[in-house]
Amino acid sequence: MSVSKEPYSQVERSIVKKYRKTLWGPFIGAVKRYELIEKGDKIAVCISGGKDSMLLAKLMQMLQRYSDFPFELVFLVMDPGYNEVNRKKIEDNASLLDVPITVFETNIFDVAYKTDHSPCYLCAKMRRGHLYSQAQKLGCNKIALGHHMSDVIETTVMAMFYGSQLQGMMPKLRSKNFAGMELIRPMYCILERDIISWARYNGLSFLQCACRFTESCQIDENESSTSKRQETKLLIERLRKTNPNIEISIFNSIHSVCLDTMVGYKTNNEFHSFLQTYNKSKSESD
Repeated sequence: MSVSKEPYSQVERSIVKKYRKTLWGPFIGAVKRYELIEKGDKIAVCISGGKDSMLLAKLMQMLQRYSDFPFELVFLVMDPGYNEVNRKKIEDNASLLDVPITVFETNIFDVAYKTDHSPCYLCAKMRRGHLYSQAQKLGCNKIALGHHMSDVIETTVMAMFYGSQLQGMMPKLRSKNFAGMELIRPMYCILERDIISWARYNGLSFLQCACRFTESCQIDENESSTSKRQETKLLIERLRKTNPNIEISIFNSIHSVCLDTMVGYKTNNEFHSFLQTYNKSKSESD
C-alpha cells in the first residue's frame, strides 16, 4: 500500500501518530467532554494565519472526515488589512495543508490604528463581531476559535494576579448579539508547547503577529516580552520546572471551584457574598 507524499498527508499522519496523545486525543476529548459539535452543525472555523488556528482547521477537517454524524465546515479567513506578504503567507499555508479557505476583507486595522484608546481591545472586539456576522451570513450556527489550554490557564492566572478576580475561559459560549450563534473552542485541552512541537516537526512556519502595530517586530516563542500574558507564560514555565503538573492543576481547578469556601462570587453580573447564606443558616438554626 503506497503512502501519499503530499505535504498535507504527512501533516495529518503526524497528528494521528506522533502527536496522537498530545493533539488528536485531547482534541477529541474536548469535543466530547464539552459537547462542542452536534449533528447538523455548520461551523465557521476562524483562521487568523497563526499556528493555533491553522492546526484547528486541520483537526476539524480530519474530524469531519472520521465523524459518526454529519456536520459542515467553512474555513473562514478575515483579512483585517494584512500587508501582501502576510496575506500570501496565509493563502500558501492553507494550500499546503489542503484547507479550502473562504476569505473576506474588512478595514479593522485602519479603524483600530486611528484610535488612541485601547486599539488592541477595539481590534479584538471588531474581529469577533465581523466573524460572527460573516459566519451567520454563510448559514453557520457556530464559530470555532483556536484558543488552547495554555490560553485558558494564562487567562485564569492573569485574572487573579492583575484583575483581582477568579475568572476562566469557557469552552463554548452563546452569542449575546447574534441570535442562534455559538462560539466553541475545540483545542481547549491542548497545550501550546505541543502545537509548537507539531509545527516544528513538520517544518511549518505560520504568522506570529500580523498586527499593523507590531508586524515590524514579530516575537519568537522563545523571546521575552513586556506583555502581561508573556510574563504569565514565563512564570508558569518556571513553576513547571519544580512542579511538572502545574498546568494540569490550574486547568483542573477551574473545573472544581468550591463555592462554599469563597468569600464572594459573581454570576449573571450579580455579586453574591458568603454572608447571604451564612446569615440565613444562622436564622434557620435559631
